[in-house]
Amino acid sequence: MPSSPLDDPESAAYVWARYRRLMRWMFAVTVAVVIVALGLLYARNGMISVHFYIATALGIGLAMLLMSALMGLVFLSAGTGHDESVDDTDRR
Repeated sequence: MPSSPLDDPESAAYVWARYRRLMRWMFAVTVAVVIVALGLLYARNGMISVHFYIATALGIGLAMLLMSALMGLVFLSAGTGHDESVDDTDRR
């Protein structure tokens, strides 16, 4: 079985640092989107309930962070050649 490029500590450190940088950017984008969404909701509807705004912020924020984390892992795996190192001899 071919070795993964992520087995090399230097390469893995670089890739994980890039992933963390991507996640920091996505956290900033998520915070901005949540603020804009809450602002638009407040402008159109006024103060409905504090629980509505908390639930909206958590729903948007957690969904965006989960999606960005999973897509970041897909980019990490595909971009490093880790996917090509999988030996799938049973597949016909």
